Amino acid sequence: MEEEGTRLATTRRRNTNRGYMQLTVWQDAMTYYQLTCSVFLPLPYRMNRVVSQQVGCVDSVHRNIAEGYCRRSIREYMQFLRIALGSAGESVSGLHAYHQANQICEQAFEQLDALAYKIENGLKRLIESLERKRDNGSWQEDFVLRESNTTYGEVGND
Repeated sequence: MEEEGTRLATTRRRNTNRGYMQLTVWQDAMTYYQLTCSVFLPLPYRMNRVVSQQVGCVDSVHRNIAEGYCRRSIREYMQFLRIALGSAGESVSGLHAYHQANQICEQAFEQLDALAYKIENGLKRLIESLERKRDNGSWQEDFVLRESNTTYGEVGND
């Protein structure tokens, strides 16, 4: 039910700056964050540093996808996607460590690792796609304004 609510929110308020919400890799990164929280937040307080680091690096994945998209420069966009990929790698390293230390169960490890793998591959494909757009010159770095000034009020009418 929550996932359905998230998907509805991604389409209700639409503009060019929020286009990242339509990316499957961003949606998967949001799910990855939700699942990570459900696995790690219930851990005992003595694990607080581990929980904080794991949740933080997973949180970084969806945030960097969004920030890069909103920059509009293809160079910056790809840089933020690479940062998201690095954060995903950091989170996977943590998953393996916590699983080997018996701090998370097999089922949680498998579910999170499989989703992280999907996200890593999605980010790699997205970066490759952007590299092709960069190389063939088909990337547009400007926003197309499709609304009138009346939406925000006319300037100079004080």
